[in-house]
Amino acid sequence: MSTTLQFLPSLSANLGILQLNNPASLNALTLEMIRSMTPILRQWQKTGVRATLMVGAPYEKNGKTKRSAFCAGGDVKKVYLAGIGKEDKSLTADFFREEYQLNHMIATQAPHLPQVSIWDGVVMGGGVGLSVHGKYRVATERTIFAMPETKIGLFPDVGGSWWIPRLKLYSQWKSGLVGGVGNYLALTGNRLAAEDLIYAGIATHYVKSEKLDDLKSALAESTTSTSDDPNGDCVAGVLMSFHDHNVDTKSSFLSQNRADIDYAFDGKETMEEIIDALESMGEDSQFGQSTLNTLELMSPTSLKVTLEGLKRGAKLSSVGDALQMEYRMSQAFMREGSDFYEGIRAALVDKDGKPKWSPSSLEEVTDDIVQSYFEPLGDDELDVNAIGSAKL
Repeated sequence: MSTTLQFLPSLSANLGILQLNNPASLNALTLEMIRSMTPILRQWQKTGVRATLMVGAPYEKNGKTKRSAFCAGGDVKKVYLAGIGKEDKSLTADFFREEYQLNHMIATQAPHLPQVSIWDGVVMGGGVGLSVHGKYRVATERTIFAMPETKIGLFPDVGGSWWIPRLKLYSQWKSGLVGGVGNYLALTGNRLAAEDLIYAGIATHYVKSEKLDDLKSALAESTTSTSDDPNGDCVAGVLMSFHDHNVDTKSSFLSQNRADIDYAFDGKETMEEIIDALESMGEDSQFGQSTLNTLELMSPTSLKVTLEGLKRGAKLSSVGDALQMEYRMSQAFMREGSDFYEGIRAALVDKDGKPKWSPSSLEEVTDDIVQSYFEPLGDDELDVNAIGSAKL
């Protein structure tokens, strides 16, 4: 079994605690953390653990104040270094394969063994994959949530093609169809606060940070109860008792801009249609203009591949199928010359914030280019091990 101090598992009563402990990088997920967490979680799923709790270690800023963070994403800089030959090349495959297998394990965890994730602070990318597939996601007033991958020449992965098209929000324009919120979040990488997450159903509960210690204690105590069905969900009542029903979802960004989001992003088959809809809002539309400015910063290839992945993901029958598709996509993004390397260079290496995308425009990203990101991998296909089904 692989071990690392970046991941600290522990038991409190019958509650299995999964603590991400890489605070210097806002608990960014490394392959060592994945390899340590996977066997622990597998063991707990087979023993007397009645619930799991995933939390992030706090970090210090300026050597003084401790601040909260859940997980800022995967360690994509190390993957970048592997891709350009400065680390073991196998990492470009191993990281995504083993990360997605862990995502699948969490997504298919038995309902009577619920995972609770406390999103206190930053939760992005790989951190979303570790938690959004779990049964419960707790937001606080300090939560900052995003899937910003199109800005680094990648795509919202870790099962994003499964859960994003299935957000329980419906179009204001077309009865019975999912609205534009999912496409908007995936393409723009917009940051969300707790109010947005509750509004969209991405977070299941809202608890003020000052009550988190009490919540953790109550969760542990609930796993010792002998009066409940041993195969039942022992934490549901505890979470509801701590949930703050006064969270103001009506004032959230998503709620306030929902009509514009649906107008621009709902039911659009191509990025060009989305751009046309935003432009049609006119120069006086703050939402339209700011969203256009955001999309202009993103990799054109990432935008088109992401939209196609969401459309395909909406039609898949399981989270395992979605992760298999995403693994194909991830390996295409690892090819030499991919926008991923330019995106990471600009954001995390040289930090000039000026990526030179290739192709440089949406018009140059042909259908054949997009299709190349979904080609089967033959003997290198992802095996998620006992593909199951997951519910949001």
